[in-house]
Amino acid sequence: MFQLAAGLIGFYVIGRYVWPLKLGVIAKVILSAAVLVVAEHQWLVSQIAGSMASPESPRWLIIGFGAAYGALILLACFLALKDLLGGLLYLASRSAGVRVLAGRRLPHFMAVLALSLGAWGTSQAVRVPEVRKLELPVAGLAPEFDGYRIVHLTDLHISRLFHGPWVDAVVDKANMLNPDLILISGDLVDGTPEIRQNDYPPLGRLSAENGVYAVTGNHEYYAAFSQWIEVFRGLGVTVLENEHALIQVGEGSLVIAGVPDQIGPRHGQIGPDVEKALAGRPGGVPVILMDHRPGGAGNNQAQGVDVQLSGHTHGGHIRGLDLLVARFNAGFVSGLYEVGGMHLYVSNGAGLWPGFPQRIGRPSEITEITLRRSS
Repeated sequence: MFQLAAGLIGFYVIGRYVWPLKLGVIAKVILSAAVLVVAEHQWLVSQIAGSMASPESPRWLIIGFGAAYGALILLACFLALKDLLGGLLYLASRSAGVRVLAGRRLPHFMAVLALSLGAWGTSQAVRVPEVRKLELPVAGLAPEFDGYRIVHLTDLHISRLFHGPWVDAVVDKANMLNPDLILISGDLVDGTPEIRQNDYPPLGRLSAENGVYAVTGNHEYYAAFSQWIEVFRGLGVTVLENEHALIQVGEGSLVIAGVPDQIGPRHGQIGPDVEKALAGRPGGVPVILMDHRPGGAGNNQAQGVDVQLSGHTHGGHIRGLDLLVARFNAGFVSGLYEVGGMHLYVSNGAGLWPGFPQRIGRPSEITEITLRRSS
């Protein structure tokens, strides 16, 4: 379905921009073929090296395809808006509608703008994320946890694109915050441990007084799931699979719970069960839940969760397109939400899927969350 949609976008751009160009037929055919290669590059690369989830082509090629693909998507959106406007004008004035629909100057401007934004969006996607800070009031929080600082990481997508030096820089930034706790809400890696053996080791340097905890995202299941769980645990990361841990500071306590991604059963693994994850927790102690996808927030709140930390959406990648991403995630895409009294924080993520490395108006982030006692 994904490749079909990408192909249709490619043919739309060919029909509405490439073919009307004042070029010879051979030039149009070559340019059309290039558009289709860009549209289907994820599938084409997967046939040569790696997979759709983890392309193993050189980093410069992933960046180049990412910029071109982003430009293609943006140009298709611009052309669609032009055609919609032209169609509406046509209903009021045939001549005005035809001028918009058939005009060539505006599409050329759109193409230049799309190429520029595509290159810029990729540069924003691959940079080391900035720190985003917020304070969360939590009901029932013990005095000892007032001012408690959590670094939330998600969607690292360690890969050919987000390789060892990038991971090293992210770990350094997280550690410089000197957090009390580090929580990672899924999609840490793409590919196998063998392929990523030079990229993931910096995760072992993550340091927090009360430890490092994580849950799995959907990408952990696409290759060597069981091996990755052992790798994470070997690096000192506690992976919570429908489990919780009790963090104690002085006389105060805090429950940290985690559920695996919902794609687990398709790969012969367990699925999320928040009731099981919270079974046996002490009463009256606030609960922070890691759930990779934000869509289950309503159910999680009903189970007694006070704060949910999620990722998965990458913030929607691009302002405007994030509205579409939100529709597939129960309306949640980026930032802080209130769900029946529960705080849901959806991080834009530190990295993203290498198949669409675009960020425009949705910057990557390392999130520092400071807990406060609720009044």
